[in-house]
Amino acid sequence: MASLPQIRIPATYLRGGTSKGVFFRLLDLPEVAQQPGAARDALLLRVIGSPDPYGKQIDGMGGATSSTSKTVIVSKSSRPDHDVDYLFGQVAIDKAFVDWTGNCGNLSAAVGPFAIAGGLVDASRVPHDGIATVRIWQANIGKTIIAHVPISQGEVQETGDFELDGVTFPAAEVQLEFLDPAAEEEGAGGAMFPTGNLIDDLDVPGVGTLKATMINAGIPTIFVEAAAIGYTGTELQDAINSDPKALAMFETIRAHGALRMGLIRSLEEIATRQHTPKIAFVARPADYVSSSGKHVAAGDIDLLVRAMSMGKLHHAMMGTAAVAIGTAAAIPGTLVNLAAGGGERQAVRFGHPSGTLRVGAEATRVDGAWTVTKAIMSRSARVLMEGWVRVPGSPF
Repeated sequence: MASLPQIRIPATYLRGGTSKGVFFRLLDLPEVAQQPGAARDALLLRVIGSPDPYGKQIDGMGGATSSTSKTVIVSKSSRPDHDVDYLFGQVAIDKAFVDWTGNCGNLSAAVGPFAIAGGLVDASRVPHDGIATVRIWQANIGKTIIAHVPISQGEVQETGDFELDGVTFPAAEVQLEFLDPAAEEEGAGGAMFPTGNLIDDLDVPGVGTLKATMINAGIPTIFVEAAAIGYTGTELQDAINSDPKALAMFETIRAHGALRMGLIRSLEEIATRQHTPKIAFVARPADYVSSSGKHVAAGDIDLLVRAMSMGKLHHAMMGTAAVAIGTAAAIPGTLVNLAAGGGERQAVRFGHPSGTLRVGAEATRVDGAWTVTKAIMSRSARVLMEGWVRVPGSPF
């Protein structure tokens, strides 16, 4: 059997928020992978090490979790008033599948720093010291993200004292603004609440009829009450991820919610949307101990939220789901808002498995319909490795 040489592609491995991913400049990709399609997907799958029946991604850059099986492609933007275009690919671990249906809010924090370091942002827009404002077009969902990136002596500042639960070490703060975060999902008519209701009765065979808030903001998300499915909202990963029946239940709820939201036309299609929609459960505040051993007091949070990502309970909180949480919390009458105590609010601090997170949203009601102009949260980002990633020529 003839051996195939490896090709090498310029790439950077970055942490953004509580996720990690392999970042590429579009024009650094092999020409055949510079366009969407099978060749690009095959390349990214091989880079990450999927599909892996062992579920470990040993032969690739992936870390065998939804938070570390991610890829990003960035290019100069041709759109007015934007610096770069950002495309996110969530790579399945055990399947030959790249999901392009949604954004990664955590890795959004690394896009601005990567773009500046990679020469994709006009040098005139980067101060010698201060904050660089990077205008990002999120191509998966057609939305604008504004990243405020700290700059020190002309370089991206990565170290600092900003602490983010779910990340071990402090770093420099990157503030993100998700403008007009209501997602324009095909089949959902671009509506923030695709069913037209703040709360629906969602019939799920084998589970029952659940109260659900289904929202398109940041990422399509289905919120249910923790108590309705037998949980308290203080659960950590092992309580759910070690329970096959629980995982199957969540996937069933997710499928029926996606169908109700108009994101799929049949239940079978949910297999092609592993990244979206997300499903989360909420509860009123309660004391608990986070995965790091940190004590979280009920008086320090507004509500509890646990969210599923790629079929598993997330170790912290997806950034896009945090946008959905902040948006839903700002709108009186949603399950998220009610769990936080109801009423109008511009920000919430919620408890997740790794600790707490604060997210804000600006909501207004116009002609009886709710709109959210932006959601705001802070993350951090850091380059872990840069150079080239190598893959066998066989993916092409």
